[in-house]
Parts: sequence; structure tokens; C-alpha cells
Amino acid sequence: MNALSPSRPLDMMWFLPTGGDGRYLGSAQGARPVDNRYLRQIAQATDQLGYHGVLLPTGAGCEDALVTATSLLPFTERLRFLVALRPGLTLPGEAARQYSALDRIGDGRTMVNLVCGGNPADLAGDGLTLGHDERYAHAAEFLQIWRGMMAGERVEFTGEYLSSHGGRLLFPPVQAPHPPIYFGGSSPAGHALAAAQADTYLTWGEPPAAVAAKIADVRSRAAVHGRTLRYGIRLHLIVRETEDEAWDAARGLIRHLSDDTIAIAQRKLATESDSEGQRRMSALHGGSRERLEVAPNLWAGVGLVRGGAGTALVGDPATVAERIREYQALGIDTVIASGYPHLEEAYRVAELLFPLLDVSRSEAPARAAISGPSLRTGGGSFMTTDDTAAPRVPATT
Repeated sequence: MNALSPSRPLDMMWFLPTGGDGRYLGSAQGARPVDNRYLRQIAQATDQLGYHGVLLPTGAGCEDALVTATSLLPFTERLRFLVALRPGLTLPGEAARQYSALDRIGDGRTMVNLVCGGNPADLAGDGLTLGHDERYAHAAEFLQIWRGMMAGERVEFTGEYLSSHGGRLLFPPVQAPHPPIYFGGSSPAGHALAAAQADTYLTWGEPPAAVAAKIADVRSRAAVHGRTLRYGIRLHLIVRETEDEAWDAARGLIRHLSDDTIAIAQRKLATESDSEGQRRMSALHGGSRERLEVAPNLWAGVGLVRGGAGTALVGDPATVAERIREYQALGIDTVIASGYPHLEEAYRVAELLFPLLDVSRSEAPARAAISGPSLRTGGGSFMTTDDTAAPRVPATT
């Protein structure tokens, strides 16, 4: 096997623009407001085209991810939904019931995107005032309770932030012991949490050397816990039949951006976010139009005005496929992609890129019995026992 040969098929996912969509960044021209019927079109298109799943973002500027996923699941057949879970904005027992119900409604097509960060001002508006590292410590306790209940255990836990005394889940999820947990964080606290409790670690689209370093750190931390993780990357794709067409499309995406708009956006991102991942994204281009190709075919123009994932792979199908294989060679086996506008670009990416990649084809997972190991890791006093007081309710949809 050569260096660029992937070890497993690629899970190619798409993005649901629950905060709005459009043809241009930073401009009302060609904008598409949030509309559930439009989101349904994207979900059904990606389901038909063979995408593994869709990511639903979270934050004050987005429709609620859990409610939106619930509204769209019945209109799809195989598509999985990667739905945000925000520790601190709900309690772990209630979240266990919600995400178990979602998994049952979709017959095992739920995935969980754990989100600890965000804009501290927005988080404070929602009632979450913990500092950066405290949010990750809080999330670690949250996950221990949530995972225990999802696995069918009666949970006894006393921690610094959370507690559960006899917590249990009567209606189990389809997937055992719980829907897979995806998590992205670039700080040491984020890496530690991913290594201890996540199933897939996600990174934004940094240059390959930087991604390799992050994966190596998370992998070594996970080994301490005797765990093996999967790895994914979140980025945009601008694929056209020729290189020139692709780069023209990239430049066209920001053609309506003024220097003042860029400066305001960059100042806002720098002062209002405590995210290490956001800092790394912004550092790639420094707010300058002159330094946007930060690695071969990796373009940071999206990040001039967009928070979060700010890079795109740009090029003809063969070139973009080769760049994706370079990330696969580092251990990446999941790509969560997007493109503006998301409906049309979902078709374009599938038609131009999928034939050149070994893309996994999504099927509804088989039902499995609920069983899981006791969780005895992390801070706090934690104990789980099998719930023998009441019979488990069979998973039905």
C-alpha cells in the first residue's frame, strides 16, 4: 500500500446551512434565508447522492440543531444526522432522552457533535458563564453521565459540576452503546477530552503538517486511556472541471467583500472568541487577501468573514481528490464538506469528486443489543450498575 492509499472508504458528509445560505460571502446579494423546505431539499439531495451524513451547526445564528434534525429525518432514508450537543445548555439526563429518541426516530441514523466552545457572549446569554478550560472539564462530567445512561446503566455520579443519583434511560437508542460522538477542539483541554471520551476527533482544514501534528497529539493521549479514535476534517470544497474555473469560482465567492467588511469581521472574531481553533484559522491568512493559498490548493478566503471552518480545497476533480488522499494518509477517514450555495454544490461535488474517491455508501445501521462497559474514568466519584430493577424496552421506531 503506498503512502496515499486510504485504509478504509471515506465517509463524505455535507453541511446543512441552518443559518442561511447564498452565492457570495459577506453580501446580501444572492442570499437565501433560513427555510426548512430548503433544508429539506439539501437533505434529500445528499441522501440520494450517497453522502454519509450531514452536519447541523449550532449557535445563536442557527436554527436549533436537534429540532431541525427531527423535522428532516422522516424525509430521508439512509442519511445520518450529525447533531450538536451543548453541555451546559441542558442536563445530561434530559440530553440522553432527547438523543435516544432521535436515534429511535431515525432508526439508528443519529451522530452526536459535542460542542464546548463558541462566542463567550452568546454562551453567557444562554446562561453558560464558565471559562474556556472549565467548559471542557464540565463537558467531561456531562459525557460520563450521558454515556452511562445511554449504555443502559443506572448512574451514580458526583462531580465538581454535575451529579446523577440513579439516573437511567428506559428507552434505549438503536445504536449501542450510544450514537457515535464527534468532537473538535484545538486546545490542550480539547485534545484531552477527545482522547478520553470522543469516538471521532475533528479538525478544521489546516495545512497537512498542522493536521498531522494535531492527530499525533490526540492519538498519543488516547493511547494512555487504551483507546483508538477515528479522525475527520471539516472544510469547504470548490471543485470545477478545470483549475482555472475552480480558482475563478473561489475569487467570485468573495468578490463583493470590501476591505472594511473584512477588517470588521476579523476584529470581531479576534475579540469575541476564546477558541484556539478560531485563532489558528485566522492566523492562516491574517486578514489579508494576498496570502490566501496557505498550502497547495488550500484556500483561506472563506475565513476572511466566516467564523469556524474557513478553508477550502480548490481545484479540478483530480487535484482535489489527491489533496483529500493526502489527508487520508494522515489518518483522516471522514470529510465534512460544504460549498456555496449548498444545494447546487452538493450535486457538483458528488458528480465530479465521488467517482475519484473510495466513498462509503450509507446504509441504515443494524439494530444491536444495548450493552456497554462501566465508565470509571475522569474526575468525580462515579459508579454505574446494570439496571435490573426494570426490564429494558425494545428499540422500536
